[in-house]
Amino acid sequence: MTTSILLTGVGGQGTILTTKILSEGLVSLGYDVKMSEIHGMSQRGGTVNTQLKFGDKVYAPNIGRGEADIIVAFEKVEALRALPYLRKGGKIVMDEREIYSMPVLIGQQEYPHEADKVLKETVKDVVIVPASKIAEELGSVRSQNICLLGALIAALNLEGVDWEKLVASSVPPKTIDVNVAAFKAGYKAVKPN
Repeated sequence: MTTSILLTGVGGQGTILTTKILSEGLVSLGYDVKMSEIHGMSQRGGTVNTQLKFGDKVYAPNIGRGEADIIVAFEKVEALRALPYLRKGGKIVMDEREIYSMPVLIGQQEYPHEADKVLKETVKDVVIVPASKIAEELGSVRSQNICLLGALIAALNLEGVDWEKLVASSVPPKTIDVNVAAFKAGYKAVKPN
């Protein structure tokens, strides 16, 4: 059996780093893992998607429409954009954060503030974690991605890896403490005990 995960965010949110940490942990658990990166205008705050599949044997990382078991969204609108890729009965793990694109900022488009409500009406299993808020309270909003990683690990019940050690070895030394704290907080947001 193969599990397909689509991670989606905006350039600069750490989508690729999160996917790499996840991949490394899954490999250490003995899974075959394949991942690919799809950059939009990531340097300009555009969409960044990564696709990851893991299981006994994985031949390609590509996830087509209706094939993702899980969508991890670092921003509400990105969750909406990725929705066509989620399989029926799939799960969404997302931040409640809103990041306004240039057309929204200059008044050409409206931001869909009700995105989370639309997603909950469409998808049975939506886990909303205030990852940006948690990360900011811990001292660095940039650790939002690691907070969401913790939430994902809890949602998938991926035990048997020292995820905190993996996070610590993957981030810059001066950010280890805040990122490990963010991981723990994200995990606890999904599994309080």
